[in-house]
Amino acid sequence: MKDTKRIFLFLILLIGVAQCSIFNFQFSIGTAHAQDKQNMFNPVNYSVTSLAIAPDARSGAMGDLGVATEADANSQYWNPAKYPFNIARAGISASYTPWLRKLVNDINLANLAGFYRIGDYNALSASLRFFSLGEVYLDESDDAMTIKPYELSVDVAYSRMLSECFSMGVGMRFIYSDITYDYTAESKAGKAFAADIAMYRNGYFMMGNRECSFAWGLNINNIGSKISYGGDDNSEFLPTNLRLGANFTIPFNQYNKLSIAADANKLLVPTYPKQEDGEADEEYTDRVQREYYDLSPISGIFKSFHDAPNGFKEEMQEIQWSLGMEYNYNDRFMIRAGYHHEHANKGNRKYVTAGAGFKMSVFAIDAAYVFSTSQSNPLDQTMRFTVSFDLDGIKDLFGKRKRR
Repeated sequence: MKDTKRIFLFLILLIGVAQCSIFNFQFSIGTAHAQDKQNMFNPVNYSVTSLAIAPDARSGAMGDLGVATEADANSQYWNPAKYPFNIARAGISASYTPWLRKLVNDINLANLAGFYRIGDYNALSASLRFFSLGEVYLDESDDAMTIKPYELSVDVAYSRMLSECFSMGVGMRFIYSDITYDYTAESKAGKAFAADIAMYRNGYFMMGNRECSFAWGLNINNIGSKISYGGDDNSEFLPTNLRLGANFTIPFNQYNKLSIAADANKLLVPTYPKQEDGEADEEYTDRVQREYYDLSPISGIFKSFHDAPNGFKEEMQEIQWSLGMEYNYNDRFMIRAGYHHEHANKGNRKYVTAGAGFKMSVFAIDAAYVFSTSQSNPLDQTMRFTVSFDLDGIKDLFGKRKRR
């Protein structure tokens, strides 16, 4: 009976994702003729945008999801609570993403992640993320210069298995954002600290003669201070995000298995107040500073659930949905596909993803590709590459050579 309930709940989640996508599509068409499209567009504003970019190719090939998928070396970004369930004792991965290639050719994201399991129940993990915005040439008055803006984050996490099927994790993150446009005394990089809270549950059950697994995960990340830059009195919100997802794995035989996953995530950032008709610019500025910039990060998290101008309907539009699947052959070769949906009023990032992976006893190579389904989407044709190393496999390999 419990197994049937797990499958039923997972199917409800998948149906809900599909229904929400259809509803949002129909709503966009039905209201486009009744309202001015410029007034409808109301994305959530936040700083350090690189923190919201999925770094690894495996999750990128599955529609940018990963809070409940099987643990790997890149779980630090998606859900550090998964690490105690990793089969390997330790691992490390390096990912590279050329970003916005339809617009420029020198923006990229590099990510390094690793973990080490302590005993059977604990794990330590860390990651380093570097987002380069390339070279920017500035020619203002008599001062011409070339700057290289970038964003950097370093984080560590501790996770522990609290039972045979449930674990929790916490993480701390330091953020450094140097995107200032001049080198005056007032201009300086922004710094911030943030924390993550995550949980993960993975259980097995019999479906006929197959031992299937059902997992769910939750991660609230980037809970922390606001970030400010020199010369600006206003502090910006970090991309605090709530991500909830599920993963269902069906083994067909000892060599073949299929995983189906779904994620839903919502930015826990308050909506930026829109200027009302007839409101003077000075009056609008005072109101924005009073109602928006004076909010603390924690108050902003709670306010983000009920502050959309169009009420509950717009709050639902802020939820991004991802669906993905992974076919695994003998834990050696993987084929992946997925879909990511963001409402047109909140950014309109809609794209299909695909990718593949190849795994040996020591290392694994993954690649992902994005096919945009919305017009003029700069994410179209985005590639991701990840190389992972199983440190247990490397140790065993050198141990065998030494014995020989």
